[in-house]
Amino acid sequence: MSDPRYPIGKFEYTGPNDEKQRAVLIGQIEQAPGALRAAIKGLTPQQVETPYREGGWTVRQVVHHVPESHMNAYIRFKLALTEDEPTIKPYMEDRWAKLEDVKITPLETSVSLMESLHDRWVRVLRHIRPEEWSRKFRHPEMGEMTLDKTLSLYGWHGRHHVAHITELRKKMGW
Repeated sequence: MSDPRYPIGKFEYTGPNDEKQRAVLIGQIEQAPGALRAAIKGLTPQQVETPYREGGWTVRQVVHHVPESHMNAYIRFKLALTEDEPTIKPYMEDRWAKLEDVKITPLETSVSLMESLHDRWVRVLRHIRPEEWSRKFRHPEMGEMTLDKTLSLYGWHGRHHVAHITELRKKMGW
């Protein structure tokens, strides 16, 4: 049985990416909001409060986490494109997932946010020049990150969390 924490496998970066690979990854980022919307379609309030695995986040927490994470990524891209190797601020996603706003905010709010965010983000990504993919930012925990590696990470990230929900639905017969 596969590990429910990593339904599409752990993130692996084999880069640097070529232009064709980048186009695929940008397409994955572009399609992520629609995939998330489809993954939650028709879920009941009780189903939304179900953890995707024992000890894991609920569907609600996953749905709110994805745009929060991707907002941070969008900002990191903009920082790396406009500053020389900026040090970014990480955030405690596990604590964010427990904040009151996650409990009371409709899923639609975060899905709509993600749609607008990804519209802007994809516009940025499609206009990065080949030489800019090697630009870097410093992550205090992950070290030096190129934009190319970050693109790969977030192409994976959206699919990873959508799969948490779709695999839960399969398992539960929803």
